[in-house]
Amino acid sequence: MTEETIVSLISEHTFGIWFLIGAALVFWMQAGFAMVEAGFTRAKNSGNILMKNLMDFCIGTVMFILIGFSLLLGEDLMGFIGKPGFDIFTAYQEFDFSNFVFNLVFCATTATIVSGAMAERTKFLSYCIYSGVISALIYPIEAHWIWGGGWLAQMGFHDFAGSCAIHMVGGISALIGAKILGPRIGKFTTDKNGKVTKVNAFPGHNLPLGCLGCFILWFGWYGFNGAAATSIPQLGSIFLTTTIAPAVATVVCMVFTWVKFGKPDVSMCLNASLAGLVGITAPCDVTDAFGALAVGIVSGLLVVFGVWFLDYKLHVDDPVGAVAVHCLNGIWGTLAVGLFATSSAPGSEIDGLFYGGGFHQLGLQALGILSVGIWTVVTITIAFLAIKATIGLRVTEEEEIVGLDSTEHGIASAYSGFSIMDVSNTMTMDINENTNLGTPEYENASEALRDAAVPVVAAPGVGAGSGMYKVTIVAKLSRYDKLRKAMNELGVTGMTVTQVMGCGIQRGAGEKYRGVELDATLLPKVKLEIIVGNIPVEKVIQAAKKTLYTGHIGDGKIFVYEVAKVVKIRTGEEDLEALLDVE
Repeated sequence: MTEETIVSLISEHTFGIWFLIGAALVFWMQAGFAMVEAGFTRAKNSGNILMKNLMDFCIGTVMFILIGFSLLLGEDLMGFIGKPGFDIFTAYQEFDFSNFVFNLVFCATTATIVSGAMAERTKFLSYCIYSGVISALIYPIEAHWIWGGGWLAQMGFHDFAGSCAIHMVGGISALIGAKILGPRIGKFTTDKNGKVTKVNAFPGHNLPLGCLGCFILWFGWYGFNGAAATSIPQLGSIFLTTTIAPAVATVVCMVFTWVKFGKPDVSMCLNASLAGLVGITAPCDVTDAFGALAVGIVSGLLVVFGVWFLDYKLHVDDPVGAVAVHCLNGIWGTLAVGLFATSSAPGSEIDGLFYGGGFHQLGLQALGILSVGIWTVVTITIAFLAIKATIGLRVTEEEEIVGLDSTEHGIASAYSGFSIMDVSNTMTMDINENTNLGTPEYENASEALRDAAVPVVAAPGVGAGSGMYKVTIVAKLSRYDKLRKAMNELGVTGMTVTQVMGCGIQRGAGEKYRGVELDATLLPKVKLEIIVGNIPVEKVIQAAKKTLYTGHIGDGKIFVYEVAKVVKIRTGEEDLEALLDVE
């Protein structure tokens, strides 16, 4: 055995081991996706998010064993699909173990992208079905075209680690799914004709968790992009470009949001880091530092534009920014190969448009985007419409308001022992005649209007008592929005709202944790506290009863207390006079 042969064997075994380590890093990215999606959504859906990310991989594994792997890497049939087979069961000794594991973790990533855009309102069963379809059919077939010896690979299309095959496909699926599903309750304010007049922000409940997820994904991306490297120089170059692009994208996003909004946007910058990683995924092995820099600059701007475009133009509700991050930057990263590829990169034989290669490679990249895009649009649309027409895609309004943790999984809270308030648009007050400043613009209001907020009216007559009452209403969380609107219509100018846990005669609903039944005596409730004097208390009671009544145990209770004294700190007014104005 010659020295050259020994070195070759050592190199082969070394990179074979690194290939599997890279696969493990990609698997670890599932944790990153789970943290990002959970952090960027509301607490009441955290358990559901975690469950979906877990099942992405587990359902994906089952479907990949049964059909996905053979369609991807089986014997090529006319450049379109791999030959279906069950070699994992019938020829295990000769089976390609490493390639199976590596492609499996990539497959799971594609399905995970979709879950973020459709979070907080999707039936769990429906999610399991479309996740299985993506893993079994949609991803394996188009990935065969690119990586399995299919027609795109034969033509010279280049997507080293999946900007097109994974991220664009997942992003397109996410866009179509979110559109068919519709926005979360309260995301968009509409007029009587259904025209969107306002976009409302739904802040994620745990930004540190989202940030942790971002760093986990960035760490895992070194395996995502670098696992298939075959030499030390090539691996080093991939690590370099995989570092530069997201860093530059984040800086560009920070500067842009700072200038545009007056302050640097934290969550948008986290999305920008991921956008830069998505953008560099296809060209990571064929670009130099300048190319990675250019990719990062565009990605940092593109993610901000994408989020704005979905909210304000398409009116598509994407809670985590999956479409902007993965779809738009997946397309951009694929095109970037045709622009910035250079044969000076280790192992590269491609020159893009800006490196003297002309339009040939750029045309191939555009063809790949078009063909894979059409395949994804057609297949995922059929899947979503079929699910919607049979078992339905979306949970009920009440289930969405209460939260999927409780209704889909029987979890009272993913944060047991912690009180986390929902600060989304479902917990806001509407403007009524008693909150009207006289002009919609605060800057145009007079000092008198600013101080008084409402016209001064004569106080109603009082009886033997003070004439002031505190009304406390404990009700189902799902009835809050209707109750809030009923109080607004009466002219209630303010209320204190608290999410609480409690039970009455119904004693709660028994649920199970790890197969053991819980003595669940407490249920999530909402408590409204209102002080009235100028509004007859009986009207408040009747409006609340009418709104809350369903005829079932647990509709709620109303408590009325006489209030001895009220003092408005700003003006010093007391009792009824203090209640005639709004703060």
